[in-house]
Amino acid sequence: MQIEPQKPSVKNPPEQFAGDVWLDVVAAPHTDDQRMTVAIVKFAPGARTAWHSHARGQYLRVTQGIARFGDRAGNIHEVHPGQTIYTPPGEEHFHASSGDTFMEHIAMLEAGDDPVTTTTWLEHITDAEFNGTK
Repeated sequence: MQIEPQKPSVKNPPEQFAGDVWLDVVAAPHTDDQRMTVAIVKFAPGARTAWHSHARGQYLRVTQGIARFGDRAGNIHEVHPGQTIYTPPGEEHFHASSGDTFMEHIAMLEAGDDPVTTTTWLEHITDAEFNGTK
């Protein structure tokens, strides 16, 4: 048993995020047979991810603010603190702050068979896609 050392917050890269988004790792694999990563992700008002998918899916538990999640079919889901949203493997989606408030969620996902394929990043979302008016 061990207490994990605190790691510094990391600002996510602009190639994958629009606006200011920070990540704090909670849990990461220690050995090759472990797959789970857990992180607290903080979005500034209006900040968002680019389109992306996960090889093994992803759970996101909103802890503060209002989150906005969208899929390629144009569905927009607003998720509130205490709610969890699940994205199945391979589903292209985005997550974001609802616009005028900070949003924080806990992200939980497992690495793909090849860790490079865990998350596939795509193009940035448009304002129309963010607003559900695509």
